[in-house]
Amino acid sequence: MGFLSDVVTSGFASLAGPGKALLIGMSQLFPYAAAPKSAIRSAGQPSPTRASLSVRIGVKQMTNTPKPEMRPACPHFSSGPTAKRPGFSLSQLETAAFGRSHRSKDAKAKLKEAIDRTKAILKLPEDYRVAIVPASDTGAVEMCMWSMLGARPVDIFAWESFGKDWVTDAQKQLKLDDCEIYVGDYGVLPDFKKARDDADIVFTWNGTTSGVRVDDHSWIKPNPDRVVICDATSAVFAQDIPFEKLDVITYSWQKVLGGEAAHGMLILSPNAVKRLETYTPDRPLPKVFRMTSGGKLNEALFEGATINTPSMLAVEDYLKALDWAENEGGLPGLKARSDKSLKILEDWVEKTDWIEFLCADPKVRSNTGVTFRIADPRVAKLDTAGQEAFVKKLVALLEKEGVAFDFNAYNKAPPGLRIWVGSTVEPSDVEKLLPWLDWAFATVAEELQDA
Repeated sequence: MGFLSDVVTSGFASLAGPGKALLIGMSQLFPYAAAPKSAIRSAGQPSPTRASLSVRIGVKQMTNTPKPEMRPACPHFSSGPTAKRPGFSLSQLETAAFGRSHRSKDAKAKLKEAIDRTKAILKLPEDYRVAIVPASDTGAVEMCMWSMLGARPVDIFAWESFGKDWVTDAQKQLKLDDCEIYVGDYGVLPDFKKARDDADIVFTWNGTTSGVRVDDHSWIKPNPDRVVICDATSAVFAQDIPFEKLDVITYSWQKVLGGEAAHGMLILSPNAVKRLETYTPDRPLPKVFRMTSGGKLNEALFEGATINTPSMLAVEDYLKALDWAENEGGLPGLKARSDKSLKILEDWVEKTDWIEFLCADPKVRSNTGVTFRIADPRVAKLDTAGQEAFVKKLVALLEKEGVAFDFNAYNKAPPGLRIWVGSTVEPSDVEKLLPWLDWAFATVAEELQDA
């Protein structure tokens, strides 16, 4: 569902320039106006430029774009915490172990249930262990970096903000010897082929701030003497991940399942356990990072015990999210919902000139945190501060309308939009959002035209 098709019912609009405004204004008369960008071009015939269309037809760009009438049922498109699952109600959490010690039989049973059901829904290898840890996904990654790295050479791959945090940890905090860093720009992946077969690996599966995900894992070669640490927080429950090739997998409840923040999930392979039990790092480890006692893995952590006190309310919400996930068909069902929303966005971008994906390669484009850049030349020619100001106005306009919240690009990423379409977001709400984006762009762009 794109802007050009919506214009049939909502009237004329202005967008990127006179040529496109002409197509929009005439869409009721010329069916090709609603066709994809590529479909308008005839074989062997170049597409007319916006300027040439304007000169030949002499039509001034129209800017009086009516507001769309249909609104998303849920306006939450934040990349974390993300939208709650459809049908969520606080009344669903009345069964939480309120006022009980997390060490009590009932509370510990709920923690163990969260662990066991996670393992079952994700279809993890039987000998992998799962634990609930402090400090969300960040805590889960860092407790493994501090506890495991330093035994062997390390290769770190990053291409977005949070992956670069692990680079900082390795270089400036841990100060690891023989540490190779490979960093890709926003929207593209680094060269994974440079990974050394004998080195530990740290990387992010899905770049929440860049809109890029890993699509090929052939570069991860089996080696029982190393560990592969994967920050998969915005990929778990949405993408196919070869868990058997990874030794540490981390994520948080606040991402794909729309849970509450502050709790991390840690998944360890037998190889990761071996590293913990055979390597003692030459650095102090705070309590929240300690997973061993007397040189042996603290097995209680993987049976429902926790390093510090968890929120039993948040645990209950996670259990209810797992109920919903099962009702949606488990991992395949959740992935299908995200894929459907991504397809809606791809169809819209194909028909819409003012916006493009930050990730140009569809093979590695994220189906959860989808990132965009403003392609309209009036905006693209602005400096970074000017582009950021434009996007801020666009986002604020839709927030004021109560249509969409928190969909600005991450503050360290290039200026643009970031729309979360993880499984808790209804694909129908993504469809309803798009005409509003077109309206907001046309409204804010009019200021540039008048300047």
